[in-house]
Amino acid sequence: MNLGRANLDEFGATVLALAEKDRDVLVVTSDSRGSGKLTPFGKALPDQIVEVGIAEQNLVGIAAGLTAAGKKVFAVSPACFLTARSLEQIKNDVCYSNWPVKLIGISAGVSYGALGSTHHSLHDFAVLRAIHNITVVAPADNFETRAALTAALDYPAPVYIRLGKRPMYNLHEPDAHFEFGKAIVLRDGPDVTFVATGETVIIALQAADRLAEEGIRCRVISMHTVKPLDEAALLAAARDSKALVTVEEHSVRGGLGGACAEVLLQAGVHVPFKIIGIPDEYTMTGSQEEIFRHYDITPEGLAQTAVELLAVAAAD
Repeated sequence: MNLGRANLDEFGATVLALAEKDRDVLVVTSDSRGSGKLTPFGKALPDQIVEVGIAEQNLVGIAAGLTAAGKKVFAVSPACFLTARSLEQIKNDVCYSNWPVKLIGISAGVSYGALGSTHHSLHDFAVLRAIHNITVVAPADNFETRAALTAALDYPAPVYIRLGKRPMYNLHEPDAHFEFGKAIVLRDGPDVTFVATGETVIIALQAADRLAEEGIRCRVISMHTVKPLDEAALLAAARDSKALVTVEEHSVRGGLGGACAEVLLQAGVHVPFKIIGIPDEYTMTGSQEEIFRHYDITPEGLAQTAVELLAVAAAD
């Protein structure tokens, strides 16, 4: 694995390339030109970018209106504000009205780190999963980011794509296939399955490397699409594994882990299972790395969780 750039940087380059080929591609942003890596876009294509200022509700409404007029609109704003301040507009103007706006939540999860809980987006999976007619995506690396944006361009329904700030390892082979709603198995093994999304996928892979040194073979799934969930991949993994761990940069309430639990329980599949994410408490302040370490979202922490679950499985 080689180190790539931040998914946000990949977004900026990809959306510029898409817009250069298609004048109907527009970016609408709420005072996020710099943080959204859109400065080169603005310089190259000033007629294809709309700045609304710090007005996220207006951002979503304008994006819906431009989409209704035939434009292909990327609405870009910090994830914490996009999916909270403008939630009603996402629900009514975009999803219920079925305008295929591409909602881009930047600096997602705990990417803003030291700015604290007001700037953490640990709720976005949960609230958007509860809204009809929206696809929810968290890319794990530059390939998934580029592929998700390209797939979203002409996708006939609303899409939310969640992006972070730190450089990401490139996890995929050049011939990898990406499709909304279809998970990607990055590593296979019969003992423990890690189902991860977004920037936690690399941590799951690193945990699998540690466990391999102890003779424990892991399956690692990049569940890039949180909604609709790839139920077939999840159920196959649960039936083939002795234990299953979900990993996400989100609250343990209502996100990837909750979605997986719903599927497993209703399918009657029973396997030792653990949701790893941010607990339901006032989140500590610090960098993303410090917050992950505090909550054991680390290779060491995930490996220990897997060992504990295997002990439960052996006792059953």
